[in-house]
Amino acid sequence: MAFQVGSNSFKDGDYLGKDHILSADFGFGCAGGNRSPHLKWSGAPEGTRSFAVTCYDPDAPTGSGFWHWLVVNIPANVTELELGAGSAGGKLPAGALQTRTDLGAPGYGGPCPPEGDHPHRYLFTVFAVGVEKLGVTADTSAAVVGFNLHFNTLTKAAIMGLFKR
Repeated sequence: MAFQVGSNSFKDGDYLGKDHILSADFGFGCAGGNRSPHLKWSGAPEGTRSFAVTCYDPDAPTGSGFWHWLVVNIPANVTELELGAGSAGGKLPAGALQTRTDLGAPGYGGPCPPEGDHPHRYLFTVFAVGVEKLGVTADTSAAVVGFNLHFNTLTKAAIMGLFKR
């Protein structure tokens, strides 16, 4: 069975609902619920010792995209993150660690592309990782998390949500 990811919150290629959009608290002009979507995965390869989850917008007008969510060190026996797990007050599995996003702090930061811009793609990727823990902290940048994932990923699968305003 191939490694795959799905969600009860949205289907691959669908627009994300307002509940998952960045809240007004962040000051970018969006007024969503800022709740991370439900994610579930299956078919992890033998040797998987942990999982990581990221949300990345390759269409952000930054020159380097925009990292909205990074969670590492998810135990290998976990195959699902509940709705809102990465949001303030959410419940992540014991041992999981959220690292700094491009909003400047750990935790889920929902989509909020520039008004009038084309629809942006939000890639929710689950990584099957060959080590139990990556050598990162909550303040580690997305680029360094990505570097660590590059050398420790056995396989990965993604689901894409869209958003435009």
